[in-house]
Amino acid sequence: PLIGEELGVGTGPLGLLVSVYSWVLAFAALVMGPISDRIGRRRVLLLGSAALAVALALHGWADTFGALLGMRVLAGAGGGVLSGAAVSYCGDYFPYERRGWATGWVMSGVPFGLVIGIPLGRALAVAHGFRMPFVAFSVVMALAFVLLLTVVPQPDVRLSEERPTVAGSLRQYGELLRQGSTAAAAATYFLMYSGLGLLIVYLPQWLTTQFPLEVTVFGRPLTVFGLPLDFIATLFLTGGLVSVLVGPRAGTLSDTVGRKPLILASCLGLAAVTAALPFVVTERWVAYPVYIAIMGLFAMRMAPLQALLTALVPSRQRGAFLSLTIAVGQIGTGIGATVGGALYAEMGYASNAMASATLILAMAALVRWWLPEPTGQAVDPE
Repeated sequence: PLIGEELGVGTGPLGLLVSVYSWVLAFAALVMGPISDRIGRRRVLLLGSAALAVALALHGWADTFGALLGMRVLAGAGGGVLSGAAVSYCGDYFPYERRGWATGWVMSGVPFGLVIGIPLGRALAVAHGFRMPFVAFSVVMALAFVLLLTVVPQPDVRLSEERPTVAGSLRQYGELLRQGSTAAAAATYFLMYSGLGLLIVYLPQWLTTQFPLEVTVFGRPLTVFGLPLDFIATLFLTGGLVSVLVGPRAGTLSDTVGRKPLILASCLGLAAVTAALPFVVTERWVAYPVYIAIMGLFAMRMAPLQALLTALVPSRQRGAFLSLTIAVGQIGTGIGATVGGALYAEMGYASNAMASATLILAMAALVRWWLPEPTGQAVDPE
């Protein structure tokens, strides 16, 4: 909403900022997947973090909607370079029986980012304009580059000996999509992120129209580091805190009980809460437990699913495969955001929530009947 107000852009077009980023990220991930199999994840992570730091810094000069859209294209490219390699690194470095624990901690970086990034970004945007959160994020990515350079080693795994080419990459992706388990994994990611795009992208917009945003404590506005902290910021903060707590524990539990039981339980619970959201959030305080449930259930399925996917192919194909699933997922986010904008404008937020719940149930069916529960030994003996 703050971007729309500052640049004079309507509700519908704002969804393009998410869609374009997602589509470019998907393309970049597809390009870099086979390359990471050839040169190793560490180099790709260094390249992606540096590119994203520069792209985010350039957001400081975005003075029109078109310019901001262009900056999101650049950021999507940097994010795409990072995304597949980050997940693949867990598969390379940790044995399968510990990957639930490892991916749980690594993926907790996402909700931890929500805990810090969304509230602080919102506060920075309210105080200094929408460009400031992007510039601050560029500093964080520069720090990530330094940590990768000085701390993170290259895993000792077998790399691909095939030189990446356009024809070779297309052939490899085609082979992956023709296999039942890997095709099901790609479809799972599409449904998961389509549902997320439908639900989350326009949630702040809906809440902004439903409730006053100011949060007060003892009659005074709530602030953090001297910056105003409003309802949207505190909502994402509480939901993110729960995700940080749930993600690592769900990943560790999946090492013992299996990945699929947790994924299925999460999907069923998430579908129910998502469908109920627009009907039960009639007062502002109700949004907190509902959003906490949504974020906790999402974290409950994310780490087990990531751990499961790392074992579906050998290490020399892992970068391409996980980049494929992430690309398909980002395409789903873009489609979800685009369709969500049309649904929100024409029929209201309840239609977004119901459509999202339907896709979550479809994902549960796909996981139940088509996605295998690997042991990690037969596929990747090294």
